[in-house]
Amino acid sequence: MAEKKLQPIIIKRIKKSGHAAHGGAWKIAYADFVTAMMAFFLLMWLLGSTAKGELQGIAAYFNSPLKVAMVGGDGAGNSSSVIPGGGNDLSKVHGQVRRSDSDQDKERRASIDTTRAERAKQDAARIKALQAKIDAMITENPRLNEYKSQIRIDVTPDGLQIQIVDNQNRPMFDSGSALVKPYMRDILREIGAALGGVENRISLAGHTDAAPYGNSDRGYSNWELSADRANASRRELVSAGMPDAKLGRVVGLAASDLLEPDNPRAPANRRITITVLTREAEERLMGKGIPAVTSTQLLEEKQENPVSRR
Repeated sequence: MAEKKLQPIIIKRIKKSGHAAHGGAWKIAYADFVTAMMAFFLLMWLLGSTAKGELQGIAAYFNSPLKVAMVGGDGAGNSSSVIPGGGNDLSKVHGQVRRSDSDQDKERRASIDTTRAERAKQDAARIKALQAKIDAMITENPRLNEYKSQIRIDVTPDGLQIQIVDNQNRPMFDSGSALVKPYMRDILREIGAALGGVENRISLAGHTDAAPYGNSDRGYSNWELSADRANASRRELVSAGMPDAKLGRVVGLAASDLLEPDNPRAPANRRITITVLTREAEERLMGKGIPAVTSTQLLEEKQENPVSRR
């Protein structure tokens, strides 16, 4: 037994040391989790405070978002909103539908037509009252009644037209000049007084017959003569009380618009036309302009003109 070999005793000793570093990845994950939970609770709070109509609109959008975003449909209004399916009022169940351009044009034209019809009605009433006023003035004034045959009053598409025409034995102007005859001055001043309170704009035109102007070495022709006569008439009308600001245009038309085309040299073709324009005629004739020769020359001195009957 003494010789029996003894087993060795092995003692294991474990040396303890500090924990190894774990890093901060878990902190990032935890922060993402907290942020997501906050966003979730905010979403729940918003949904809880949203009206039923808005919730239905949101649900309709998410049921088919691609269809709504691309082609519109229920819950997606074709509006100017940056959010497809939104529009100006999100409380609506169905999205707002944009009207087509043709519908907008129709409504715009209808509005313009209504405005024009109302203005035309007002113009017609004013022109009718002015016509009655001038007719009564001519009838009641013995001096004007004497020249009634030379004053023509008509209602035209452009407005109330008052024409003072020449007479073979009683011309309105001196021959070949713009010097107003005394009786013509009386007529113009009475008409000017009647037009003192007119609301519409006024067009004034001078006309001659087709007889060529005599020796026109200086280039003075029927165009200049008709414009000068229109200007002379303007001065008489304004001096009688017609507002100068109401004049829309003063033109000389020479023989381009004959009253008696079949007889180009008839005395009636030599005339002064005063037109109280409707609003539509004012926009049409003055807004776009007309191809007529105009003159702002004022005849202050007597010009030497060859003898020629006008």
